[in-house]
Amino acid sequence: MRVPFKFRQFMAGVALAALSTLFPLAQAQVAKPNIVVLATGGTIAGAGASAVNSATYAAAKVPVDKLLAGLPELANVANVKGEQVFQIASESFTNTQLMTLGKRVSALVKQADVDGVVITHGTDTLEETAFFLNLVVHTDKPIVVVGSMRPGTALSADGALNLLDAVTVAASKDAAGKGVLVTMNDSIQSGRDVVKSVNLKVEAFRSQWGALGLVIEGKNYWFRAPVKRHTAQSEFNIDTISELAPVEIIYSYGNVPRTGFDALAKTGIKAVIHGGPGNGSVADRIVPALQAMRSAGIQVIRSSRVPEGFVLRNAEQPDDKYDWVVAHDLNPQKARILAAVALTQTNDSKELQRIFWEY
Repeated sequence: MRVPFKFRQFMAGVALAALSTLFPLAQAQVAKPNIVVLATGGTIAGAGASAVNSATYAAAKVPVDKLLAGLPELANVANVKGEQVFQIASESFTNTQLMTLGKRVSALVKQADVDGVVITHGTDTLEETAFFLNLVVHTDKPIVVVGSMRPGTALSADGALNLLDAVTVAASKDAAGKGVLVTMNDSIQSGRDVVKSVNLKVEAFRSQWGALGLVIEGKNYWFRAPVKRHTAQSEFNIDTISELAPVEIIYSYGNVPRTGFDALAKTGIKAVIHGGPGNGSVADRIVPALQAMRSAGIQVIRSSRVPEGFVLRNAEQPDDKYDWVVAHDLNPQKARILAAVALTQTNDSKELQRIFWEY
């Protein structure tokens, strides 16, 4: 007896639906997002002489292929492939490395077959790189920067879980549009706000404004969202920047002389970040040195060496009178990043102040 064609079609559909119900895992595997891990070195790729060496080790020793191979759980989250961009300790990062990394991230997020990017990074300057990418990469796709405080050879190493969390966040649709993120110690932090606040503990990274959320056992829990301009909403684009403006930092302290300020003024810099005490205070003997810098065309930006709070304009110093800029809540190293980016586009102090308010 011949079975009608339409009935065969119907039964095939029923069978397919049944298979989908019985094998949801197979469907999930087909739909897994594609994540690229860009490796730059750092502690997360470090190795110590023994398992008890959690603070004494050599950074940037493990290549990205071995890093990923040692974490088979990644395959349950996404289709992951790695690329070795650098193999250095992050204190050795320069503007050149920032530009190279930024352009590579920008190229990857334009690809239809890339759903998110993870950058493994040393922790010493991780906050600077995360903020830089947050300013210049135009995308809503998740970009996550991750590191570790202990090498993978140490007891209770934190790198494996941090990396798994980073890939989990980068593979999540709910992470899209939130700017560049940093995942460390279960927290999801804004790349704009996060700072390294401790050098010998795994809970090293935090923000004075609080974490954006947590990633626990492969699930994201969000509690707030960034309000400052970033990524797709930024007026800066890595694709149109050829080099960053030269910007330097001088920290102030009791008994600070003006010698360093006068010497720095002759080096061709476009701006100086003054890392002052308190509310970005400037010593009386340093005010003339900064005024001379501004008269020579160098932008003067007041930041604070205090880890929390923000610098008030026209408090402590008459910024309007001196034509100085305040860094708002950005610490000196992050203020340098924003100034180096902004000065590729404008040298107007009022525009710079607007940028510091908005970013």
